Amino acid sequence: MDPRRVLVFRAVARSGSLSAAARELGTTQSAVSQQLRQLEREAGGPLLLRTARGTQLTEAGTSLLAHADTIHGALHLARGELGALAEARGGVVRLAAFPSGAATLVPPALRALRDDHPGVQVTLVETEPPEAWASVLAGETDVALVFGYDGPPEEDGALTWVPLGVESLSLVVPPGSAPDDVDATWLAGQDWVAGCVRCREHLVSCCHVAGFEPRLLHESDDYVAVQNLVAHGFGVTVLPRLALSAFRHPDVEVRRSDLFGARHVGIVHRRGAEAVPAIRALSERLQGVAKETLGNRRRRPAG
Repeated sequence: MDPRRVLVFRAVARSGSLSAAARELGTTQSAVSQQLRQLEREAGGPLLLRTARGTQLTEAGTSLLAHADTIHGALHLARGELGALAEARGGVVRLAAFPSGAATLVPPALRALRDDHPGVQVTLVETEPPEAWASVLAGETDVALVFGYDGPPEEDGALTWVPLGVESLSLVVPPGSAPDDVDATWLAGQDWVAGCVRCREHLVSCCHVAGFEPRLLHESDDYVAVQNLVAHGFGVTVLPRLALSAFRHPDVEVRRSDLFGARHVGIVHRRGAEAVPAIRALSERLQGVAKETLGNRRRRPAG
C-alpha cells in the first residue's frame, strides 16, 4: 500500500470532500480521485462513499484512517526533528578525546555549545588517539580529539583532519634537582617516569636522538600520578602543556626543552560530517577553546 495514497485518503477523510482535499494538497480533484481509486484497489474494497454532502467513511476506511493519522503524525514529528537538526537545535554528537584534552578543551567547548544550542547533546568517551581514530572509522563516534607528535597523525585520507593547535612538551623534575642548563648528560643519569610501552615511544625516541637510553623505572599514563612521583623525587618525566594545564603539582619544576618536540592537536571526523550542523557547531567551539588555550594553529589541507 503506497503511503502517499494513504495520506491523500486522509486529506479527503478529514476535509470531507475531494475538492477540499485537492485544495489542501495543491492538486486537482481528478488527481485525488485517481489516487483514491488506486488505493481502494490495493485495499481490496471501498474506503469512502460519495454522498451529496461529500464523503462518508466505510468500516475499512475508518480502520485505515487511524493508521493514516499515525503516519501523518510520525512524518510531522520527523519534519520537526530534521528542522531542529538542520538548525543545530537538536541532535546527538558522539565525541572521543584523549585524557588531557578531555580535561581541558572539552568542558569549556561543551559549555559554549550548550549555551548556544541547548538541544544538542554530546556524549564523551575518554580514549587514546589510536582507539579514538579507529572508533570514528568504525562509526562508533562522530568526532575524535587526537594528537600527533611533531606533526599531525598520519592519515590515509579516510577521515578529515581539523588542526586545533600545537602544544609544547616540557621536562618535569623534582624541585631543586636540575642544573640551570639541563643537557643530555644530566638526563641520562636520571630515573624516569613514563607511560605505557606505546605511549612512551616518542619519549624514548627523543632520548635516543639525544644520545642516551632513559632509565625507565616507573610506568603510569595518569599525569596526576606521574607528577606526584616526580614531586617525591622518584624520577623525571616529560609532559605536554595540556596535561600541565589540567593539573600542576605545586612541588615540581617545569623546564622548557627543545629535546622533546611538540604535539599537534586536532579533531578528525568522516568526510562530509562538517555539513551536519551539530557536528559543525561542536567543531567550531573546540576550535575556539583551543585558540585561547593553545594559541597558534598550524594548518594543513583537510582530509
